[in-house]
Amino acid sequence: MRPLEIGDKVYNVKQNGFADFKRYSFSVVVELTKTLAVLKNGVRLINVPKESFIMEDVGYSVYRKKGVHWHLVSLNAIRSAQIENRRIAAHDWFKEKEFTVEEMIKVHDLLKG
Repeated sequence: MRPLEIGDKVYNVKQNGFADFKRYSFSVVVELTKTLAVLKNGVRLINVPKESFIMEDVGYSVYRKKGVHWHLVSLNAIRSAQIENRRIAAHDWFKEKEFTVEEMIKVHDLLKG
């Protein structure tokens, strides 16, 4: 466990209840103070690593929101974000698309067959 340094890439995951999709946010450390690491998106993190059981073993708490953690980016996090973003895109497409009867039959045949 080490403090954050300028240039470190970090991520956060939000979820609105268990039925919601996971929303990944990525950012980079652009400034350090004595106790804080400031991200490019303006979020301020307490620059003291601590145990986290949310996504990774180590997390950095958001200043004045100690229950919200950011984590160092890993290959696993990037892959998970890509998979989740595909799920969100597919869900949104089906939600917004108005199918004709012919399209419904084609989708039905593809999924059934």
